[in-house]
Amino acid sequence: MAMSGGSDDGTPMMDMNMTPFIDVLLVLLIVFIMSIPVATHAINIDLPAPSPPIDVPLPDPIVNKIVITPVGEILWNGNAVNLGELRFQLQQTLEFAVEPELQFEPEANAEYEQTANVLNIIKSSGVTKFGFVGNERYRAFGK
Repeated sequence: MAMSGGSDDGTPMMDMNMTPFIDVLLVLLIVFIMSIPVATHAINIDLPAPSPPIDVPLPDPIVNKIVITPVGEILWNGNAVNLGELRFQLQQTLEFAVEPELQFEPEANAEYEQTANVLNIIKSSGVTKFGFVGNERYRAFGK
């Protein structure tokens, strides 16, 4: 059987077989690529520390209540707060010796998206004493 470039006269081929040589080179190339450290382009930025809101009252050490209004407003113990102030208030409640109870009451026509955002913030804050209130009003829902 003749190979390309060779003759079919029965004499042995005197050319070097390059296939194993190329295989070894490819394996070495892969080893060198794997050993190169990953290039990280990190920029160190000193971000300002969040300052506590000045006009937000301190949380109650016994019971705190979050209400979501139909217009998407968040009320903390009757005072309107934004999401950042809500996070601050929740962190303040965790600093008490005994964690106060957190009651959550979305009103009947409250936006689902705002309610879900507030629940995610509550969950990520680490609050453990949490409960829904006001659900008994909707007991006859759909009847």
